[in-house]
Amino acid sequence: MAVPKRKTSHARTHKRKAQWLGALKAPAVGVCAQCGEVVQTHRACPECGYYKGRKVAKVKEESEETGE
Repeated sequence: MAVPKRKTSHARTHKRKAQWLGALKAPAVGVCAQCGEVVQTHRACPECGYYKGRKVAKVKEESEETGE
């Protein structure tokens, strides 16, 4: 079995791990065709429950409770 001849330096290790920072990106977003809300792509809209023009999820209706 292959064994390293020398200890891997901290600098070399950190250089290798620094490449992961390039992979960290914000998720892609789009606009819901039904309600116009900003939605993560390939997900059902959390506001209206539509995906690709079809109702796929039940959404709770917000009750107008103002406390007065």
